[in-house]
Amino acid sequence: MAETEQAKPFAPAAFRIRSVEEEDAPTLSKTHRRNCIKCCGCITAILLILATTIVVLVLTVFQVDDPVIKMNKVSVQRLELAKGTLRTDVNVTLLADVSVKNPNAAAFKFNNGTTTVYCGGVMVGEATTPPGKAKARRTLHMNVTVDLIPNRLSGVPNLMSDIVSVGKLTMSSNTVIRGKVRILQIIKKYLVVRVNCTMTYNFTSQAIQGAFMLYVH
Repeated sequence: MAETEQAKPFAPAAFRIRSVEEEDAPTLSKTHRRNCIKCCGCITAILLILATTIVVLVLTVFQVDDPVIKMNKVSVQRLELAKGTLRTDVNVTLLADVSVKNPNAAAFKFNNGTTTVYCGGVMVGEATTPPGKAKARRTLHMNVTVDLIPNRLSGVPNLMSDIVSVGKLTMSSNTVIRGKVRILQIIKKYLVVRVNCTMTYNFTSQAIQGAFMLYVH
């Protein structure tokens, strides 16, 4: 009985220890919740920043626009009249200074293109434009030479009557270039760029009197 009575005072101490642990449990739970909320907030903020950055990049840097082809200067060599008709014993050559303007943040790499010349709706010459690479936000210049076929020129309906009456010859050209723009090895877009040019050749001055260009996207 004595040993039993001596053991009784320890019971309240054990009770007190359990009470302290039970009192600390809500505090630890609140701290854990606050840490979880802070962590979730940080993750959400990071995701929002990444999403905003991606949207800005897609709308600016990653936006791919069509390059612009322009004929800066056009000249014709050896297009002459003899005895009231076009000479067919010489090769007629059309020379064009062509520029490719690339507005994108990545290079525009293109393959061989084609330039076709028409007169009165008849195809009178065709040439292959060289391949090239227009650097980001730069303009590339290249020379294009087209050999015109004299027999086809002389076969254009009403050609000679127009030349004799006004001393001029109106021709049109169509240039097509195919290439691609690749940004960060992620975004790759294939492009087809076209430009139509109408020009008037003056036999008196032997020069191109005027040129009108139409860009086709």
